Amino acid sequence: MPIDAARALAAEPRLGDIAWDHKDVQLYHLGLGAGIPATDPDELRYTLESRLHVLPSFATVAGAGMAMMGGLAAPGIDVNLAAVLHGGHSIALHRPIPVKGRARSSSRVAAVYDKGKAAVIVLRSEVADADGPLWTSDAQIFVRGEGGFGGDRGPSARSEVPEREPDRVEERPIREEQALLYRLSGDWNPLHADPEFAKTAGFDRPILHGLCSYGMTLKAVVDTLLGGDVSRVSAYRTRFAGIVFPGETLRIRMWQEPGRVRAEVGAVERDGAPVLADTVVEHA
Repeated sequence: MPIDAARALAAEPRLGDIAWDHKDVQLYHLGLGAGIPATDPDELRYTLESRLHVLPSFATVAGAGMAMMGGLAAPGIDVNLAAVLHGGHSIALHRPIPVKGRARSSSRVAAVYDKGKAAVIVLRSEVADADGPLWTSDAQIFVRGEGGFGGDRGPSARSEVPEREPDRVEERPIREEQALLYRLSGDWNPLHADPEFAKTAGFDRPILHGLCSYGMTLKAVVDTLLGGDVSRVSAYRTRFAGIVFPGETLRIRMWQEPGRVRAEVGAVERDGAPVLADTVVEHA
């Protein structure tokens, strides 16, 4: 079998040192569309080093970019990368991310689920600095054609939104060059930049990174429902339900509940075609 779940789960964690500073944080925020209007005090928290705070989704790129994908080379994992999709992502924050940091990352395969026609591999990265744990990040990797090995199907990640009108609806335009800027934070997949490569993958043109939509959504929730306070976020998860193209607009529908915000994200220009689903921001 290409996936030996027992071997993958038993493998030793991969350890690595990561570091970042204000330039990495500012670049990440700009890649999410921060800084418009450029002199808005609320936006300067994302762009000006003297006022800078760190959006928690920065954890997906801090220090190592897409190094989490190296977990697909773990013992017991032998899959065709053409069959791999990033199915979902979650982060748990143990404390606010500092503007500048050095930390140790420990990465491993945390779970392997059998979905029948596909497998889901959960790649977990736990990051800590000299003061203790910072965050835990789980990437849910969907591998087509690798199910049917008799393993656990795993938990359902579905999170239904309330049957009422959303408490807040925000639209966030995606600039034409935004994917080109976002990829400078570490995801160099040509699917997001090269038109010819995108066509071979079945798309008319390059698509936006799912983790960029992920960050844009969290920024919208923080800015509109959490008083702009990034330190209130304790956890954030989503399922990647579809694509969005640079030049399109994200419509982010939000429902407030005690201790959390639920959200659904769609592409305005394609009649609300799903982009992110089962999205929950937990907060203090």
